[in-house]
Amino acid sequence: MLYLLKLHPEITIKSRSVRQQMTRCLTANIRNTLRRHDERIRVKGQWDAVRVRLPEDATPDTVAAVEDGLPRIPGIHQILATEEVRFDSLDQAADRIVPLWSPAIAGRSFRVKAKRRGQHDFTSADIERHLGSRLLAATPDARVDLKHPDVVVPVELNDRRLQVIRARWQGLGGYPLGMQGQALALISGGFDSPVAAWKMLRRGVKTHFLFFNLGGPAHEAGVREVTHHLWARYGTSHKVKFISVPFEDVVGEILRTIPDGLMGVVLKRMMVRAAGRVARRAGIPALVTGDAIAQVSSQTLHNLGMIDAASELPILRPVLTDDKQDIIDQARILDTARFAEVMPEYCGVISRRPHNKAAREDIEAAEAGFDFQVLEDALTAAVTTRVDRLLDDQATPPPTEVMTVDSPEALASLEAPCVIDIRRADEQEAAPLDLPEVPLMHIPFYELQDRAPALPGDRQYLLYCDQGVMSRMQALHLADRGLHHFGVYRGTAPAD
Repeated sequence: MLYLLKLHPEITIKSRSVRQQMTRCLTANIRNTLRRHDERIRVKGQWDAVRVRLPEDATPDTVAAVEDGLPRIPGIHQILATEEVRFDSLDQAADRIVPLWSPAIAGRSFRVKAKRRGQHDFTSADIERHLGSRLLAATPDARVDLKHPDVVVPVELNDRRLQVIRARWQGLGGYPLGMQGQALALISGGFDSPVAAWKMLRRGVKTHFLFFNLGGPAHEAGVREVTHHLWARYGTSHKVKFISVPFEDVVGEILRTIPDGLMGVVLKRMMVRAAGRVARRAGIPALVTGDAIAQVSSQTLHNLGMIDAASELPILRPVLTDDKQDIIDQARILDTARFAEVMPEYCGVISRRPHNKAAREDIEAAEAGFDFQVLEDALTAAVTTRVDRLLDDQATPPPTEVMTVDSPEALASLEAPCVIDIRRADEQEAAPLDLPEVPLMHIPFYELQDRAPALPGDRQYLLYCDQGVMSRMQALHLADRGLHHFGVYRGTAPAD
């Protein structure tokens, strides 16, 4: 069984040397991707296509896996599933082609498009006319349309070998992976960052992944899954890295020292600072994020400039001008949306009243009080894993569940409940939590992990914050430490 893989048009317009280099790279990528299905698969690059030949005894599962995987390899424009037979006459060619294509053109317009190489006593136009007339005779409700056909019937003749094309699929396009260097993608598991990383893969950039862990093992387990999924579908020709940086203490330091309206921008600045350090150590020249203009307050054009100012490396933003719905639609196509739909957006809940246009001098003044040793410690604790090993049993513990209470009535029904308000003091004062029937404690987010073990173990503690994300994150951390009597209270505080 033979497959002809047509090159993406942007490859074919390159200079001869660049085109040859890209074709060699694409050929190697295809070989690396398919060899796991059958070591006997043969891949050969040509000037205008790459040929993939399966062994005659390839199993149906192997054929299905190859046909499923080829459309996701960057650099391929079109996949043609073909059979090579000896060519003796135009009628013999029609006898092979008409049964294959008659069902496809029934009730539709079509044209035959022939390519011919070698010496023959007829032209490509002769092939097209002969096959077209035979197809019309076999399919009376079809019609010929040379300009805008519904179906194009492709035929290729090389000397005395006829390539009968039984099916074709659209490829991913783009450039062969690895041709455009490397980048480090910041990935959070939401809708945006996987789509941004995929766009880099499609353009031929070998993309590594950097994860800032704000939600403990459960958060990391989810991001590992979506990262592995993205790599397994679109990047298996290359081994890349997944770097996890524990960032909870950095968030705690931000909550402790940075004014409310600046927290989101400062968090992103800390991330790109750390990312730049990780990338430079690995020899990676650029960062990639899923930022889109004005999607959240930290992504206004002004604030993106403030974030860029903290980075040592250029930051690429492939979805910068995309609408949110377009990003979500693409995530559904990539099958990463199912991960995003259950992934809390941790870094989007730092500030209550974020600034859309944070002043540079205010940011610099705020960061002057930040203990950068916390950032250094986070980088020291970073863990690097090969992406192909992300789903190893030891790497992805099962997610921990914590109790969640949604109303004062449900809270009152618990035995010995106590609510802990983990918001900062100014947030508590602005919107106090009123629960007269239940004991209430005030322990800021950034102190809870140190103080929780000393609390009496005969109560059920429910953590509260404005959006429920920080409280769930803290409860998961405590559960991972063996403190299972902490949950989340999702009731509401009075409005300001």
